Amino acid sequence: MVQTILKIQDLQVKYGSITAVKGISLEVKEGQLVALIGSNGAGKTSTLNAVAGSLQSTSGSIEFAGSPVCGKGAWDLVKSGLALVPEGRGVFARMSIYENLLMGAYTRDDKGCIEEDMQEIFATFPRLKERLNQLAGTLSGGEQQMLAIGRALMSRPKLLLLDEPSMGLSPIMVDKIFEVITNISKKGVSILMVEQNAYRALQVADTGYVLESGRIAFSGQGAELLNDKRILASYLG
Repeated sequence: MVQTILKIQDLQVKYGSITAVKGISLEVKEGQLVALIGSNGAGKTSTLNAVAGSLQSTSGSIEFAGSPVCGKGAWDLVKSGLALVPEGRGVFARMSIYENLLMGAYTRDDKGCIEEDMQEIFATFPRLKERLNQLAGTLSGGEQQMLAIGRALMSRPKLLLLDEPSMGLSPIMVDKIFEVITNISKKGVSILMVEQNAYRALQVADTGYVLESGRIAFSGQGAELLNDKRILASYLG
C-alpha cells in the first residue's frame, strides 16, 4: 500500500494582517510528483516554505513522514529527508560547484556514499563536472538551477520541494530541467513542485492542485487538469 509522505490539513499562513494561505489541504504520496500551480500571489511559495519549516503557519497542520513539521528546525527536516530547492536557486555564490554540492550533504557522515552520489550528480549534469572548481556565482541561470537541484539531491531526500524550477531559463534549459525532474520522480523520490509554467508542470505531474487567492480551486490528475476547459482558459491560455 502506498503511504502518504506529506499531509497538509487546513493550513493557514499570514503575513501580518494579510492571509496568504487560507486553509488548504493536500497530500503527496510516496513516489508521487505533485504540482502546485496558480497565478502570482496565490500562496504557492508560502505553502512550500511552511512545509520546509522556514515559514511559521498560523493554523492547521503539516505532517512529513508521519511526524509534525511544526517546531522542527531546518537541520532536523533535512536530516529526516526533506530538501528544498528555493525560488532563485539560492546557491552559495562565493563557493565552488564542488563546495556547494558538499554543503548539500552536510547532515551526512557516510563519506564513501557521498562521493558515489556526487558522481551520480555529475552523470545527470555533466556541465557541473566540467566546471567543478568554478564559483557558483559565475554560472548561468540554468547552470545554477542544475547546481541547486544537485545540492538538494546530495541530502538523499525522501521529499524534494521545488520552487519555480524553470523560472528565467531558456526553452532548451527548461526542457532539460523537466527531464531531470521526471527522472528523479521515476527513481522513487516524492516531489512537490511549485511552477509558474502550468502546462509543463501538469504534463509531468501525477496530481495537480490549482491555488487561487490562497485557496485550492481545482485538483485532480495532471492529465485531467490539462484537458479541463476551466484550467485551459485561466492558466494554459
